[in-house]
Amino acid sequence: MKNTCTNKVYFRNHPAYLFEKKIKASNIIYPDETHIVPNITSPIRLQEYGVGIFMAALTKSALKKALKKRLITVNGIIATTATFINGGESITLSIPEEVPSKEKLVFPLKVIFEDEHLAVIHKPGGILVSGNSFKTIANALPQNIKRSNLSDATKPQPVHRLDYPTTGILLVGKTSSSIRALNRLFEDKEIKKTYYAATIGEMNDQGEIISAIDGKKSQSKYKLCASVPSNRFDRLNLVELKPQTGRRHQLRKHLSSIGHPILGDKEYGIENLILNGKGLYLHAYSLRFIHPFTNKEVFFKDELPQRFKKIFHS
Repeated sequence: MKNTCTNKVYFRNHPAYLFEKKIKASNIIYPDETHIVPNITSPIRLQEYGVGIFMAALTKSALKKALKKRLITVNGIIATTATFINGGESITLSIPEEVPSKEKLVFPLKVIFEDEHLAVIHKPGGILVSGNSFKTIANALPQNIKRSNLSDATKPQPVHRLDYPTTGILLVGKTSSSIRALNRLFEDKEIKKTYYAATIGEMNDQGEIISAIDGKKSQSKYKLCASVPSNRFDRLNLVELKPQTGRRHQLRKHLSSIGHPILGDKEYGIENLILNGKGLYLHAYSLRFIHPFTNKEVFFKDELPQRFKKIFHS
């Protein structure tokens, strides 16, 4: 089979042929992106080198998914997460792009800040940031965020994640260069995040939790801000949280590990102390970082939801 985009010829059992066949059958276009690696001083894994070089897979997670789906080749050979780059290679990404749907997600979002490069929004609880579902923050962004006037403007993309039940501040990139830059800031731990949670049980005034998560080093710092008595839970605490690493469900797992789970946490809570129907009392409160294009420090915050204030009267 001949690929008219790249003039490559594939055997019928070649993954690229099978993939193209599937794409044609589902009325999806098949754009290619190719990158020539310059001379480099030492070998580096493709999944590290390739972050930010392809428009269709700008983030580390998107690149990893493309590798797992066998959509990337190096010198014509399908690459994996174990592939190393030495310099001089030709890397090609062939990723499906769905024909734009006429159906748009109508889901109003609160926009906290916006400029030509990035936006900051409030994420409600009970919605995914991204994924295969139609109802996601990612699908709602184009109807809530103004398109950038810069030359590398792209569909706005969240550059980090919040759990489905978590509320709070979410950072969005509006251009390919800003998405790459913001991802680098997260990778280099240059973005300082603050969360607030309502936790169960009598706690110390402050502390640090360093228990590993999924075998990886993890660190969270907490400070007790307020505490009130509770007939059902003994005590409820308003706790400021500063994650130093970014593991999946890190804050929820860490607080559960010291016997003070987050109120409303059905996954990591104490069985007879699960609060149903009120959601998870975990809120992403603020982000602080150096704006990658103005070089000025910025601080964005998303005020505590009313349900926190009802408990702690703040």
